[in-house]
Amino acid sequence: MAEKLTTYDPAEDLMTDEAVAAFMAEAFHTNDASYIAHALGVVARARGMAQIANETGLSREQLYRSFSENGNPTLKTTLAVMRALGIELTATVPAGA
Repeated sequence: MAEKLTTYDPAEDLMTDEAVAAFMAEAFHTNDASYIAHALGVVARARGMAQIANETGLSREQLYRSFSENGNPTLKTTLAVMRALGIELTATVPAGA
């Protein structure tokens, strides 16, 4: 009997603020701007892209495009989405620096 595989969508597991924080912390640790943008898009989908669009004043289509795997959102768009998601960007000095 052949196994049936399904596509995993991480947005389905981001139901709590703690899960979102852990997911985004891991994305930020990659230092990969495109992956971080994609991760923000996953969180936005988990929270409801229509709601995020409403809170940011951006269209759903623009958000999907900007935060897709090949998207390249502006810093202004990124910060607006992070604000709508309740995610703060902070600066720290690395240990040992």
